[in-house]
Amino acid sequence: MYIVNHRGIFFTITGVILAAALASILVFGLAPGIDFAGGTLMEVSYAGQRPDLAALKKQVSAIPLGEISLRESGVNGVTLRARSLTPAEHSAVLAALSYAGAGTTTELSYTSVGPSLGAEFANKALWALGAVIIAIVLYIAWAFRKVSRPVSSWVYGFAVIIILLHDLIIPAGFYALLGHLTGVQVDSLFVVALLALLGYSVNDTIVIFDRVREHLANNEKRNVKEAFSETVGKSINETIGRSINTSLTVVLALAVLVFFGAAATRDFALVMLVGVIAGTYSSILLAAPLLVPVAAWLERRKAR
Repeated sequence: MYIVNHRGIFFTITGVILAAALASILVFGLAPGIDFAGGTLMEVSYAGQRPDLAALKKQVSAIPLGEISLRESGVNGVTLRARSLTPAEHSAVLAALSYAGAGTTTELSYTSVGPSLGAEFANKALWALGAVIIAIVLYIAWAFRKVSRPVSSWVYGFAVIIILLHDLIIPAGFYALLGHLTGVQVDSLFVVALLALLGYSVNDTIVIFDRVREHLANNEKRNVKEAFSETVGKSINETIGRSINTSLTVVLALAVLVFFGAAATRDFALVMLVGVIAGTYSSILLAAPLLVPVAAWLERRKAR
């Protein structure tokens, strides 16, 4: 009952975290990668010591490419982001990065996406996120269709929407800050991470909601009069150990990927790590406790 009785504290903490995440998104923004904005991503490595970034940028800036981004990659490589390049410009950039004194240069990867294809990817990503959320809400409304007191099945569905928005905003705000500090951009792996987090978070939430449903059904069958807040608190206490243990195993696996995994999946694992922690927090401390004030509001409205 501690969580339910002190839900105001957790709601306040959540409000502060959400405000910080939204501020991060509004101030720093989510820079779209070439998957969505179009452009070129090029990664090269050097056999010896990596040349000074300022010297490399000076060489590349001699080519009229407009705005470019040149950052360190790994121990002895660099990553270049620029607009879409022609074959001639691609060769010129590679030559600039291999200027005299730079040592032996190897092109590790070269990816180019047109702006129209990037816009199509962005639209499909948004549609995918929206479709997943709608499907989850419809499923919960159907699964809890026999629950009508003290809140209807649709209330469970709308509570899940609030939780899912929380679980999207927190990692997005973190990624905006990470992009500001390190230059990472939103790509298809970021969208995949968000979709995975939606499924993971709702699974945790449904476990608690389902326990609430079981207790409500048993109370009605046995004609037991129990306060809804007590039912919710009891359901949280019975499932909290399972939720924390499950999340802890996932967090440990993701932490290994962040610190020891390949660079290509590090940002993906980092977003997942933040999202799993936020999802566990919201499932235990927000989802079920949120039902209590909603039920009280519905009772007051019904009494008028």
